[in-house]
Amino acid sequence: MARRRKRKSRRRLEGRRILEAVPQYSIESGNEKPVTAARNFIHSEGIAPPALLLVKRNEHTTDRYFWAEKGLFGAQYVEENHFLFPSLRVLLGEEEEDASALETLTH
Repeated sequence: MARRRKRKSRRRLEGRRILEAVPQYSIESGNEKPVTAARNFIHSEGIAPPALLLVKRNEHTTDRYFWAEKGLFGAQYVEENHFLFPSLRVLLGEEEEDASALETLTH
């Protein structure tokens, strides 16, 4: 029996593209839970939002978190709901302006 492909959400793909423009930090969780390790790293390094944290839980698993003005969120949630985050809206606005500037230059 043929398996059907899962449809990729355009909104999530757009969110993923936006998150690529955000600074990323890779850390290891050590003995702490991944979210605790991410919070401790943010406070110790004084990281300003927006930022994406990749927390390596073990050799197979990496958790992704988004540091926003209002707190720490799972990256998948942010990909799907990127329009709810003002700091990402600014990035999205800049990218749209760049794309429209390119279109006017080429036409």
